[in-house]
Amino acid sequence: MVDSARPGGDPRLAEDSLEELDRNWLELLQELRVAEAGVQILFAFLLSLPFTQRWTQVSHFGHVIYVVALLLSAVASALLIGPVAYHRLTFRRHARARLVRTANAMALGGLAALALAICSAVLLVIDVVAGPLATVLIGVGIGAVFVVLWLVVPLAGRHEQFEFEEHHPRPEPSDRPSRAGSPGRR
Repeated sequence: MVDSARPGGDPRLAEDSLEELDRNWLELLQELRVAEAGVQILFAFLLSLPFTQRWTQVSHFGHVIYVVALLLSAVASALLIGPVAYHRLTFRRHARARLVRTANAMALGGLAALALAICSAVLLVIDVVAGPLATVLIGVGIGAVFVVLWLVVPLAGRHEQFEFEEHHPRPEPSDRPSRAGSPGRR
């Protein structure tokens, strides 16, 4: 196990490329666990909807939105669980870099599909309980929340990190402290 307390407080300073890939993979798995739980709950909710008593009161628009939400939830599930299948099929094949790149792409696609599925599910519910004007206003509002929190804020953070790294470059690998014999290494 890699010690998280590293010289200078920067977790990247004493990592070699394999350690960095392992850390990236483990961080991605933790993030996927959160997203998978959400998509599974949403998918279960959507699968049960047509079997409820009020389903007959759902408009044609509601049925269309339902199908869109259901399909987006299925796609999100496939993409968010996909890295696990990929890992199982490439286990011990020395493909960690490709695994991390591919799993990252699947996770990003899965999060996009999940955001759209959640927005669609909200549209469906609002359409049933509040009518067309509220559906449009709330749908746009929920979509905006996802765009801001899942896209704008992270991209702004990336820009700030780029600016910081431009003024504080990382040390070259030859300048990094050696990990051999460090007290926290197990």
